[in-house]
Amino acid sequence: MRLDKWLWCARFFKTRGLAVEEIGKGRVMVNGQLAKAAREVRAGDLLSIRQGTALREVRIEALSNYRGPAPVAQQLYAETPASQARREELAKQRQLAPEPADELRHGRPTKRDRRQIDQLRQQPTLDARWSAIHGGGD
Repeated sequence: MRLDKWLWCARFFKTRGLAVEEIGKGRVMVNGQLAKAAREVRAGDLLSIRQGTALREVRIEALSNYRGPAPVAQQLYAETPASQARREELAKQRQLAPEPADELRHGRPTKRDRRQIDQLRQQPTLDARWSAIHGGGD
């Protein structure tokens, strides 16, 4: 079975096109080697799949020619214990990391702030009152 089709059937990617794209970028390895989308995979092959910042290592347990529901797709592979431990550690680090939004002191202006800004913009400026065009200053 083709690698891109298996990744799609196992629900690692939403479309086969996305699977092909990620394989082309070198984010999927089969048995420690970079692979092409048309590479044939078999039960027992070890895949390394990088999705975002996470690296998942899975062993192919079965092949399927169609994309079924998620519980069926999860039976097609088994994630290695080292990969599971790594993902859990990353999840803990994300929980302990500070919330980026906490550092924002000022967000978008409120409705009240926008009204005040509009009022300031409508007031005549010094340049308009005293410019040479309007004959100011004489």
